[in-house]
Amino acid sequence: MAVPTNHIPTIDEFRTMLRRHKFKATRQRLAVHQVMMELVHASADMVCEKLREKGSAVTPASVYNILSQLADCRIYTRRLSVSNKMFFDVDSSHHIHLYDRENHTYRDLVNDDLQALVGAHLKRRKFKGFTVEDIDIQLIARPTKKSKNL
Repeated sequence: MAVPTNHIPTIDEFRTMLRRHKFKATRQRLAVHQVMMELVHASADMVCEKLREKGSAVTPASVYNILSQLADCRIYTRRLSVSNKMFFDVDSSHHIHLYDRENHTYRDLVNDDLQALVGAHLKRRKFKGFTVEDIDIQLIARPTKKSKNL
């Protein structure tokens, strides 16, 4: 079985997505996306720090607003950590997340079989007063002693 891969939009794909949502491809939006392509999952603070390292001056409020706009139009997705910190995911395709509660990081787990199994199970269920729009699976874990030494 081929291993599925997630999709992180290239700069050109990102520009197209922005146009589709009637946003301009500003220097700041492009700089934020460039950093998100590297980080994949990040908070606004993490993006700001990386932008500063690259010599770009974008305020934390601007970064948060850009990330929120992109999540609102589903170019990015939001991830709320166990510590209630907002993270953003540059890959908006369906995939499972593994959240490391000690290091406060996310890792993508691409498992189409598990996604399909959960989806099929929930499709048969009815939730009175609700229509299921999407399924978002997040596993919360802590590193094993073995992985801490890596």
